[in-house]
Order: sequence, then structure tokens, then C-alpha cells
Amino acid sequence: MDNASRGKKGEEQAASALETAGMTIIARNYRKKFGEIDLIALDNETVVFVEVKTWSTFGIENLQYSLNAGKQQKIIKTAKYFLLENRKYSNMAIRFDVVFVGNNAIKHLASAFMESV
Repeated sequence: MDNASRGKKGEEQAASALETAGMTIIARNYRKKFGEIDLIALDNETVVFVEVKTWSTFGIENLQYSLNAGKQQKIIKTAKYFLLENRKYSNMAIRFDVVFVGNNAIKHLASAFMESV
């Protein structure tokens, strides 16, 4: 399976896991010229921006390699743009999560990172 197919399958598995946990997926593969967010979900009154990592060889301990500060800033900037375009969510709390999918396991890290001031 190529990387694109593996990534798409991982995103489907992550979305399913989040929905099972009670979240509602409101957007998938939200793209702007400066970044992309794999999944955007509602968790009660919180908008959750989710990065999905589908790996077969790396684990959760490698988060810092897969989601460095530059990637985090792109996600944050893209999230801000989503909130500007979708004003109905702009007064809600936000959170940045990561979902690891691999080796028949799914690991959800809520509040994996935040915007630094």
C-alpha cells in the first residue's frame, strides 16, 4: 500500500475512533495554501483540530519528529483561518490533538500541543 492510501485509511480509522468516542467530524482534509488539517471535530463545546499520523515503524515516542514546531505552527495558522471562515465556531474553546494509527492500534493524544505565546 502506498503512503497516500495508507494515510487515507488511517484518517478513516481515526475519524471512526473519534466518532465512537462521541465527537462529531465537521471537516476532513481542510486545506489552505499554508497548511492542512486532517480532521476537525466537535467535542461537546470544543473545536478539535486533529493531525493524524499513520505509521507502521514509528510510535508515540517519535511525536517530536513527526510534528515539529514548524508543522504545529502551520496547523495553528490553518485552524485560525478555519475559525475566520466558520464564525459559528469562533467563540468555542479549541484544542489540538494527534491521533496515531498503526499496527492495528489507535492512540489519541488530546491537547497534544498548543500555541505558544
